[in-house]
Amino acid sequence: MEMSSVKKWILFFAGILCAILIADACSTYVANAAGITGPTRLIVSFILYAGIFFAILYALEKMFSIEFFGFGNR
Repeated sequence: MEMSSVKKWILFFAGILCAILIADACSTYVANAAGITGPTRLIVSFILYAGIFFAILYALEKMFSIEFFGFGNR
C-alpha cells in the first residue's frame, strides 16, 4: 500500500471522527440552550446532529478533495 493511500484513509477516519464530535457537541448545546426535554429533545437532537454531520462532511470533501460518501458525484 503506498503512502498516499494511507494518508487518504487517515484523513477519511479523522474527518468522520471530527464530524461526529462537532455534530454531537453542537446538537447537545442547541438542545440545552433551547431548554428542550423528553422525547422532543431526542428527535430535535437527532435531526440537528444529522444535518450538522453531513454539512461538515460536505465541507471537508470540498476543502480536502476527499470523497466520503460520494456527495460530490451527484
